[in-house]
Amino acid sequence: MSRILPLDEVRADGWFERLGDDAPHFGELCNAVGERVVAFAIVAGVRISAVALDPRMRDASVITFNVGDETEEHQLPLGELRRRLAATLVADEPFPESLSEAPSVEEIQRFIGFRYLLLAPIFGVTLRELHLEDDASPGILVDLGAAADVVPLDELRDLIRQRVRAEAQESHSSPFAIDLQIIPEALAASARGDWSRTVELLGTWPGPLSVLHRTREGAELSTEVKGTLAEALGVLGTAYVNLGNFDWAEEVLRLAIQWGQDLGGTSVGVLFRRLGHAHMLRGRFGQAVGLLRRAVSLGADRADVLPLLAESFARIGHHLPAMLYAEQAVAHGAEAASLEAITQRSREALGETWTTFRERVPRS
Repeated sequence: MSRILPLDEVRADGWFERLGDDAPHFGELCNAVGERVVAFAIVAGVRISAVALDPRMRDASVITFNVGDETEEHQLPLGELRRRLAATLVADEPFPESLSEAPSVEEIQRFIGFRYLLLAPIFGVTLRELHLEDDASPGILVDLGAAADVVPLDELRDLIRQRVRAEAQESHSSPFAIDLQIIPEALAASARGDWSRTVELLGTWPGPLSVLHRTREGAELSTEVKGTLAEALGVLGTAYVNLGNFDWAEEVLRLAIQWGQDLGGTSVGVLFRRLGHAHMLRGRFGQAVGLLRRAVSLGADRADVLPLLAESFARIGHHLPAMLYAEQAVAHGAEAASLEAITQRSREALGETWTTFRERVPRS
């Protein structure tokens, strides 16, 4: 005996679009991570709560999410989240082997598989009818828009799983290989002030290196390689500073510091100095103070950093520390003439306070 069951009330056409109608930021989320990733997450029971978007390498974007009803938050790079969602969706699951004589909508949905009913329209597949034969495997009349045909239900599931796997393997990142051999050329370009060439050589590195830094492979790199990567990113950050691209400069320099944190010492101090100077150029003198102090504590050249600290304190109206840092800068080899404008402004602002301070606290 054969039966044909219409699937008008069973299929889930348009479910994804309807979700967008009720969620004001749904479109923004889809644009950031991709519609199919959002759909996969919903079908898998994953709730995306935040996205730290990396515009240069989308797969490196950090996704914050919850699983099911759990309150614990998890974070993964977008590329890794996509792969894990796909692995969940293609995993084997049991299905009922038969249907009753007058099956309910929910019974038919379980028979086909809730997961496949939701995924089919995501891939442009419309399920029209369920065909049941006593001596044959169940089939589905599938409408692909340009054609319609009855395919075995098992084959339909396999087809959808293949599409999910293909989506998981698709990369939304730029091709990249870390070629350490180009670093000397980049350093030379930076030394002669050729900032555009520096960016041309190293500009594709931050995205992949931000991903690599979060992996076991990155953690297992030698100290020497980590130091080389930190140096290269520091040079790139400086190039962005000189080109006026401060947002990218700060992002790259922070990544450089992350790569160099295992090294410590002067090399990382130089990176903090560069980051502090980038904040100064944007008028963020208060934020620069903490970064520059960190640079000094890590052993950066005091004759280079102390004048920047003096200027930062003067710019935020803290004239006493500005005067003291200016004095220290000169004591460590900075040119007094280069600090004259700062000390004059701060001395005028302090007035008699500075004279009294110097009488009570002589210069050491």
